[in-house]
Amino acid sequence: MAVGVFDSGLGGLTVLEAVTKRLPEMPFVYFADSKHAPYGVRDADDIYNLTCAATERLWDAGCDLVILACNTASAAALRRMQESWIPRDKRVLGVFVPLIEALTERQWGDNSPPREVAVQHVALFATPATVRSRAFQRELAFRAIGVDVEAQACGGLDDAIEEGDMILAEALVRSHVDALKRKMPQPQAAIRGCTHYPLLLDVFQDALGPEVTVYSQANLVAASLEDYLRRHPGMSGTGQQSRFLTTGDPRRVSGHATQFLRRSISFEAA
Repeated sequence: MAVGVFDSGLGGLTVLEAVTKRLPEMPFVYFADSKHAPYGVRDADDIYNLTCAATERLWDAGCDLVILACNTASAAALRRMQESWIPRDKRVLGVFVPLIEALTERQWGDNSPPREVAVQHVALFATPATVRSRAFQRELAFRAIGVDVEAQACGGLDDAIEEGDMILAEALVRSHVDALKRKMPQPQAAIRGCTHYPLLLDVFQDALGPEVTVYSQANLVAASLEDYLRRHPGMSGTGQQSRFLTTGDPRRVSGHATQFLRRSISFEAA
């Protein structure tokens, strides 16, 4: 009955924590492609091929449903996977849909014409690859009009978080927020378009100011997954136990993951 959760590194653990709280009886298999991280500096074809390989590994582990808890993979690979690669008996879901549903206050199945929404100035903080893809803006445009999105590529930030250098990470957040606010002085909402970034929620909020709504992507994904499984109970696979897999050095990744979540995490070789 396991569900797969994939990220290029450890950022997706923030999503895993949120979905585990909502679905405590559900086993999850987490896959970190640590050998090839970060994805945010790779080209679209490279991201697609790596994401497909990781997804197949999770299918092999008994996960018919895989969550791409990686904004870069969701932005650069998911649509192409859904159009031509995923078999009918499998599902791969990304992390953008719940976010856009919350921002536009409309369900994904609502195919009515785009309309004005309350939030008109949105700051997007993401990896360089996610920013280049313009996937967030494209999906948002199908559902909303008049929304100005200013994207800021946060180079180096996910690396600093992966390495546990939170002093550098905080400095980078403040630098990237300053750069964005020079382009958009008064954003109404902020999207942290990388699953590493929730660990720095307080820093983002402090740098942006209390008047800016900072969306919690992990919680939105968790609520969306719970609803999806309620509507598609047959989509959980044959896996029976929670596991943590990595293409990197399991001992090193386990140490970083334990520091990342402040609880013991043990990875095995993928």
